[in-house]
Amino acid sequence: MADDLGNRGVQDRSRININESHEVRYWTQRFGVTEEDLRKAVAEVGVSVDQIAEHLGKK
Repeated sequence: MADDLGNRGVQDRSRININESHEVRYWTQRFGVTEEDLRKAVAEVGVSVDQIAEHLGKK
């Protein structure tokens, strides 16, 4: 089934999908970082929330 576009929450809280603008907004606010910082972290360590949080010093 297609994604419910009315649901702007995060579907899988263990991974970050940087291709979804609502997820980018959520995670940048949650971590208190810029979109650029978030994208760099994903490029460096992957999409795992735990790894990104550790990389950003937010854990």
